[in-house]
Amino acid sequence: MKNRSGKWNLAWLGVASLLLSACGAIPGGDRQTSRPQSSAGLGSFDPSPSARQCFSQLGKAKVRFSPLPNRNFQGGCSQIDSIKLLDVGTDVTNLGPVKCQLASKFAAWTEYAVKRAARQYLGSELARIETMGSYSCRNISGSGRLSQHAHANAIDISGFVLADGRRITLTNHWKGSRREKQFLTAIHQSACKRFGTVLSPDYNAAHRDHFHFDMSGNGYCR
Repeated sequence: MKNRSGKWNLAWLGVASLLLSACGAIPGGDRQTSRPQSSAGLGSFDPSPSARQCFSQLGKAKVRFSPLPNRNFQGGCSQIDSIKLLDVGTDVTNLGPVKCQLASKFAAWTEYAVKRAARQYLGSELARIETMGSYSCRNISGSGRLSQHAHANAIDISGFVLADGRRITLTNHWKGSRREKQFLTAIHQSACKRFGTVLSPDYNAAHRDHFHFDMSGNGYCR
């Protein structure tokens, strides 16, 4: 965030350890218990040049956020070039630290895909996006590799609430009515054009109740 003088406000938000339900990234990723984590100090605010550019882009898009200090945790988990999203133009639940580039893609997806699809296919404005979290220090289930969630580089989305009160969830509506399926299909296809990896309920049973988005991979979409 910038202060009135136009300079970056480097005030940090306190970051609690988040034990959020999350999934893996590339094939084979489903849930498992988060590993305990401990911080090696409070970290330092030293964003990379690409992160600084990302901060500027988010500011121009009128997305409110707070930069977070770089931190490394036990087991190789980390939060580097991460931010706390404060306002993307609609309410978002359960979202913790996310890498700036992922946050930028998520904000654009919300504005130009989800909001438009809600109006087009469901005839209502978007009121809220429900997530299952972002940062979680854990491996991809069944492997020794860290999940993208362990680097604040993934978001899981479980549902959407409309201004008319309807709640569209991946669990109940991925194979719902024609309009509901059109809405979820449209935003899934848009996500596949924005994120490095996109997993849907069609991927495997572990993703039956959410979309998984991360910035790894090169357009892997299921």
